[in-house]
Amino acid sequence: MQDPDCIFCRIVKGEIPSRKVYEDDGILVFRDIRPQAPVHLLMIPKAHVATMYDLTDGDAPVMGRMMRLAGKLALDEGARDGFRLIVNNGRVGLQEVQHIHLHVLGGPEPLGPMLPRRSTQGD
Repeated sequence: MQDPDCIFCRIVKGEIPSRKVYEDDGILVFRDIRPQAPVHLLMIPKAHVATMYDLTDGDAPVMGRMMRLAGKLALDEGARDGFRLIVNNGRVGLQEVQHIHLHVLGGPEPLGPMLPRRSTQGD
């Protein structure tokens, strides 16, 4: 099922162009339009699932395939010495598009810290 108001669902349907890297019956992978690293792919399930909170057991096969595919695509794109997967979820997680998506980021140089380190009491 898809949401007609969701930008990623519209990309899946071909209404909005994307630079596809991979596609199968349940997954679409395309290049981020505002890359944050030399390799920056977005992996989405074709079925609309708004957030991680909305996943069901039925979504496990597609999500598992996405996790398995991430490493292969990162290597294919040139991230040969590591990569990062990011899933932003909900308001606090800064999820911008309400359709689950995995960011695959990598490149020849280290990506830097994910979050600034916070000092704890006693440090």
